[in-house]
Amino acid sequence: MASRFRHAALVGKYQAPGSRAVLASVADFLASQGLEVSLDADTALAVGLPDYAALDAAAIGRHCDLAVVVGGDGTMLGTARQLARHGTPLIGINQGRLGFMTDIPVTEMRETLAPMIAGDYEEEHRTMLEARVKRQAGHEIETLYETFAINDVVVSRGAGAGMVELRVTVQDQFVANFRADGLILASPTGSTAYALSAGGPILHPGIAGWVMVPIAPHSLSNRPIVLPDTGEVSIEIVTGRDASVNFDHQSLASLLPGDCICVRRSEHRVRVLHPRGWSYYATLRRKLHWNEGVLPEAGGH
Repeated sequence: MASRFRHAALVGKYQAPGSRAVLASVADFLASQGLEVSLDADTALAVGLPDYAALDAAAIGRHCDLAVVVGGDGTMLGTARQLARHGTPLIGINQGRLGFMTDIPVTEMRETLAPMIAGDYEEEHRTMLEARVKRQAGHEIETLYETFAINDVVVSRGAGAGMVELRVTVQDQFVANFRADGLILASPTGSTAYALSAGGPILHPGIAGWVMVPIAPHSLSNRPIVLPDTGEVSIEIVTGRDASVNFDHQSLASLLPGDCICVRRSEHRVRVLHPRGWSYYATLRRKLHWNEGVLPEAGGH
């Protein structure tokens, strides 16, 4: 069993109805378990719980040995991007429908959190994508934007434009020019998000790879492909007006032909803590309704 936690940061989806009461309840419970409790600065500003200090992401990384995230997978992803570089472990409490990463129902918060705070939990590590958008500026190559993503990097055509053409290379080896509505490069975590809706496979989080999925490709032979995550994937805009790129829904619009999105595995990983007995396959069964219509086996087993 791991050692007991000492100082927890509380992060919330404060826009949700009733969030203040839920966050106050979680904060009070954590404090009752002997933890020092601080609020994420944005959460504190929005909900106003004056009994608890407010810390920004850098301060959370320095002072807290746990972050408890209340909300949905979107809140969890945003928090993970901020805290992964600090190695802060995350526990997700779901305020609505159970998510892939926020797997503790708020109604079961007390009985589930108590043993985890004491050090009885299962830990998994999730890989992150590190992305840069580059543009040729005269004789120099300028970096327009750089960020992390946990789910995916998505290049899309402009809202009023036709298909984009994208030139893809992997580890400096040319793969193909894709004509499509866009292209998704997803981590194993993101393989159950947009990439799955676009026809991609599910990658177990233990697989060291990405899945690349064309969106509505011009050629039906352009199929999803699983790539190793050991080298850089480069996606260049060949043609297409007003193309954009999204990093876990963080958008950068108005890309130009010649712009290049370069993606590699980040050196940082997300630490996610689960209750003892947690199963990735059970999460898939629940979220994807794999048990629907299944009849019990003969003999009542």
